[in-house]
Amino acid sequence: MSAVERQRKIVGTARRLGSVDVTALADDLGVAKETVRRDLRVLESHGLLRRTHGGAYPVESAGFETTLAFRTTMNVPEKRRIAAAAVELIGDAETVFVDEGFTPQLIAEALPGDRRLTVVTASLPVASTLATTGDFTILLLGGRVRGGTLATVEHWTAKMLAGFVIDLAFIGANGISRDHGLTTPDPAVSEVKAQAIRASRRRVFVGLHTKFGAVSFCRFADVGDFETIVTSSGLPGTEANRYALQGPQVIRV
Repeated sequence: MSAVERQRKIVGTARRLGSVDVTALADDLGVAKETVRRDLRVLESHGLLRRTHGGAYPVESAGFETTLAFRTTMNVPEKRRIAAAAVELIGDAETVFVDEGFTPQLIAEALPGDRRLTVVTASLPVASTLATTGDFTILLLGGRVRGGTLATVEHWTAKMLAGFVIDLAFIGANGISRDHGLTTPDPAVSEVKAQAIRASRRRVFVGLHTKFGAVSFCRFADVGDFETIVTSSGLPGTEANRYALQGPQVIRV
């Protein structure tokens, strides 16, 4: 097996399983661990994987994006902590945008049911979660529904958003980088997220520490566009400080 074939298999395995382990890969491929580590360094330099201690996980890109169903199985306790901390930032907001994705869905579940809120969303699961609970007015944005994420996109969605002035937006991303800002693989999704940023007075980014340093295809916002970043404690304090220097408060939970 050539290096290119081996690296292609590593990427395929990472995308199928959500992560790969150096030892398991070495056994499966019949090569030394150092060979696997070298392959992982190459794949990281190509923006396909992010290395961790003892392994790697896939970076979402124009050619690969995890489904909502898959996301509901990964890092759920960390995502719940992020959602709970994010909801504490609502303050006096009366209108809230909740992005697509599993962590925003958990935010929707954690919204206080004892106060009136108007929630704008492109996510069918978010709208479904809130439609029968609490004192919420739900505005579901129209458009083409993406099967993998169950969220609406395209110009219809962005046009509806352009007609609103929203107090607070909870935004997710496939990657966040100090150099490249917030990114996502799909241009149609990027358009909706960018319009949500423009329509909102306050913006909060929510995402796991694994999103940091990852870069996807379409850029839709700068780090400095956000007042707060809420992420998991796996983000090192030194790195959190570097992001904070660009403007937002960084909360690690």
